[in-house]
Amino acid sequence: MRKILICMSLYLLLVSVACSSTNLMAQNSNNKIAKVESTVTKIYTAMVAKNKDVLEDLTLEKLSYGHSSGKIENKSEYVDGVLNGAFQFSSIIPVDQTITIAEDVAIVRHIFKGEGTNNGTPAKVNIGCLLIFQKDNGDWKLLARQAFKL
Repeated sequence: MRKILICMSLYLLLVSVACSSTNLMAQNSNNKIAKVESTVTKIYTAMVAKNKDVLEDLTLEKLSYGHSSGKIENKSEYVDGVLNGAFQFSSIIPVDQTITIAEDVAIVRHIFKGEGTNNGTPAKVNIGCLLIFQKDNGDWKLLARQAFKL
């Protein structure tokens, strides 16, 4: 009887440890996803506000920024386009967003809904978007973006 009680106790202890470990991993994953989601929000907020410092801080030097038209920009071209380009955003909302994390890389997919003006004329944007973030000194930074027509 004593052996049965010891075996049952060990079994319950192992199950408890396994459940705790699974919960910790899930919490860690949720925290990473929340940080990536926050970074997406910060980038889009900076695009609307034309905040050069934030845009430069949240993007990597090797940024490859692809538009739905097929145009590809590097970091300086992207930042300049946001600040001085023909399209000026008044709002950007990511819809149906999913985030997948693989070690120090995050893959974000969503529908990019935006409003603003294009050369002074009111305009709306509704495109698909893929963002790739890489961890850099503990922070998520945009490495690549590719938009596509829906």
